[in-house]
Amino acid sequence: MKHHEGSIYCLAWNGTGDLLATGSNDKSIKLTRFNQELCNVEGGVMKLAVHKGTVRDLCFMEDLSNRSSLLISGGSVDNKIFITDCETGTTFQTFTGHCGTILCLYTWGGAMFVSGSHDRTIRLWDLRSRGCVDVISAPSASGTGPGSSVCAVCVDPSGRLLVSGHQNSTCMLYDLTSRKIIQCFEPHTAEIRTVRFSPKAYYLLTGSFDQRVVLSDMQGKSNLGSIF
Repeated sequence: MKHHEGSIYCLAWNGTGDLLATGSNDKSIKLTRFNQELCNVEGGVMKLAVHKGTVRDLCFMEDLSNRSSLLISGGSVDNKIFITDCETGTTFQTFTGHCGTILCLYTWGGAMFVSGSHDRTIRLWDLRSRGCVDVISAPSASGTGPGSSVCAVCVDPSGRLLVSGHQNSTCMLYDLTSRKIIQCFEPHTAEIRTVRFSPKAYYLLTGSFDQRVVLSDMQGKSNLGSIF
């Protein structure tokens, strides 16, 4: 079915797999209920129109007070992050700070989430403090000068290690506890668009515009090579 009036840029499932969110360059977000037993969508679609530009990324977070789903969304033009209660469709919190398009979002449990932007920064946010708790500037590939746009972010299951993928084909490993860069390396030859840790963070999977998916060993920091 035609779900949006424009291209769909992002989608996300909630933690229980019964709610799907999609974001588009038609500036809207749509929330759709999904019946896992029947493997089909059900009920009406809830439309959210809070962004002024393309919705570039989405992720769900559990509301620790009542276990309901919260939706985090970020995009272009307004460069804002919105927090929406999925039960009521009410957007109740707005985060500002980025001065460029928000390209990626990631949450790993609790009240924390991270965002990456075209403004070459990574920001860590905490719903409890209602603001940004840390700003990380993207490093350059050469080690000097300005860095590159942050196109993908991920945090390992322990919440201690962050990885970011950049427009200049570099990956950055960052220790969230000591707030220090561990390593920068180049597993690709073009812009990196997705990064993910394995469940125990022994491996890192990256995908790029160079048409390759690369598996890297986080224990020896070595490149295991392209998967395809």
